[in-house]
Amino acid sequence: MSFAKASVRDADVAGKRVLVRVDFNVPLDGGRVTDDTRIRAALPTIELLRERGASLVLVSHLGRPKGAVKPELSMKPVGERLGELLGGALVRQAPAVVGDDVRTMAEGLHAGDVLLLENVRFEPGETENDQGLAADLASLADLYVNDAFGAAHRAHASTAGVAEHLPAYAGLLLEREVTELSRVVESPARPLVVVLGGAKVSDKVGVIDRFLEVADEILIGGAMCFSFFRAQGIATGDSLVEEEGVKLAEEALRRAGESSCDLRLPTDLVLGKTFDAETEVRQSDGVEVPDGWMGLDVGPETARAYADAIAAAGTVLWNGPMGAFELEPFAAGTRAVAEAVAAAPGTTVVGGGDSVAALQQFGLGEKVDWLSTGGGASLELLEGKELPGVEALNDA
Repeated sequence: MSFAKASVRDADVAGKRVLVRVDFNVPLDGGRVTDDTRIRAALPTIELLRERGASLVLVSHLGRPKGAVKPELSMKPVGERLGELLGGALVRQAPAVVGDDVRTMAEGLHAGDVLLLENVRFEPGETENDQGLAADLASLADLYVNDAFGAAHRAHASTAGVAEHLPAYAGLLLEREVTELSRVVESPARPLVVVLGGAKVSDKVGVIDRFLEVADEILIGGAMCFSFFRAQGIATGDSLVEEEGVKLAEEALRRAGESSCDLRLPTDLVLGKTFDAETEVRQSDGVEVPDGWMGLDVGPETARAYADAIAAAGTVLWNGPMGAFELEPFAAGTRAVAEAVAAAPGTTVVGGGDSVAALQQFGLGEKVDWLSTGGGASLELLEGKELPGVEALNDA
């Protein structure tokens, strides 16, 4: 497939100010960035623009301040980390998102300079796609680049509104995200194996529906499997069961029965008394969970079967852990899937924060073809939904 939107790689940016929507929504601890993955993901676009003689005005959200100024969610530590990643370059920190002082700083930029605006969600108009805020943001620059794929499913002032006021291009990260994820659905090498985990069927039901039409196998793990078991009348003990998900799982099982896609569930489990690394642990040869116990990981038989399916795949999409991998007694299933994905000869695409975190935890992050930073945006694109932040860009 070809990317249908205008790309930053084709934009004339020399001597111009470029407003770049980035996704710097990173974890902080005591005013320090603890995971800079999303900052690093934006570097190719930032460096391309600087090399081509543009000055940059970066805008991002951080956390959920809900329109209030919260000092603990300031972009300042993010800008400091970005400067380090840019080889010690000065990243100027704006005192606000918009306003006269910010405009003066933007107008004073020279080629290669970088200005980071304050947290855009300090402005209540951001999440409302307020056109006044969008126009104020647009007034800071000559053209706009959206490289924040993780926020592209939101019709906000900084993702969709501003694109109505400036020539609007896709950044390199956003372009690659859309290309890689769309390829999984539209032109995968066969067989296509989709591995889905996590807690809630409701979060993944749209993806399940889409891939029942296009995938060869869907492998289910994580707590969401208990909604499927409950729908089949199988005892789930004290396992986490999303009640809303039971009916959704029942419908998915019905559709799977009418589909050529093989929807597979775990055949054995690892159980714990409580959600704790020190809890009593036992393996269950089947999937019935007795009262007083909870399922916290897929069992070794399931892990081997899923790993075999992944190894035989032409394309693998993995989104969601197989169990409570953050607790060592219940990490084996997710580790087995991570290792299988990392070793798979086919094309491998991994999305979802927990799946990416698991790969990094097991030291396998560099061994897959594409690690999506998208979260909800990834799921919506895979479901076939239009993303407002992408649709707002100029056509190629």
